Amino acid sequence: MNAVARPDARPDLHRPGVGAVLISTWRVGTPERQYAAVEAVRKAWESRAWPDLGLLSYSVAIGTDGDTLLHYSQWTEEQAYEDFVRTYRDDRNAEIDAAVPGIERVELRRYAPIHRSAVRGGTATGELPGIVVVAEADFDGSVAGRREAWVDSVFTALDEDAATGRTTGGFDAHFHLSTDGVRVLNYAEWESERAHEEWLADDAGQSEAWKRVHDHPELVGGRVMRYTPALSLSAGV
Repeated sequence: MNAVARPDARPDLHRPGVGAVLISTWRVGTPERQYAAVEAVRKAWESRAWPDLGLLSYSVAIGTDGDTLLHYSQWTEEQAYEDFVRTYRDDRNAEIDAAVPGIERVELRRYAPIHRSAVRGGTATGELPGIVVVAEADFDGSVAGRREAWVDSVFTALDEDAATGRTTGGFDAHFHLSTDGVRVLNYAEWESERAHEEWLADDAGQSEAWKRVHDHPELVGGRVMRYTPALSLSAGV
């Protein structure tokens, strides 16, 4: 089987059979190198047989910062990723690095399948998102259940947004818990970068519900990045 690119360049976040999600970040330096790296990934993968080791999909998104790439891959289990690293990864990376020298592979994080999802509109009616907003929240690892409680508090704030009409432009949001016990990642789809910026500017975080999210006692850090879907590959039939 060969790799096939999805026309909307997005992973199927509701795909059955996902047992592990791997999310990594690359820095490449410039917008031109971002697009060149995505094209190199495409060529390296489409020119080879799909690695039938439990890899369900592999997607890449381009950071609006003009520097980063987000890699989101779905696996049947973590061991499938380890098998891929041992047998298939090096030659693909070598081809990509030859095409775009100097890529900095910043971080790889392992996540369990989606913990909770919020359907906020857009995709439910067939409309496609323009960007993905990735929000990472880091926690003190000593308190059991603190990440789940924080996600619940986000849902309370989102429900309040819906009641007051502050969800315009926001699509679905999907929450992953890292397997190391210290991070939550929210993979949220939005209509556009402008829609997300306007939501942030519209007194975002000023309600009591959002203050409880931002001031959670075990929350020790976080960051937000925006990406444009660029490539999503899976096995052809």
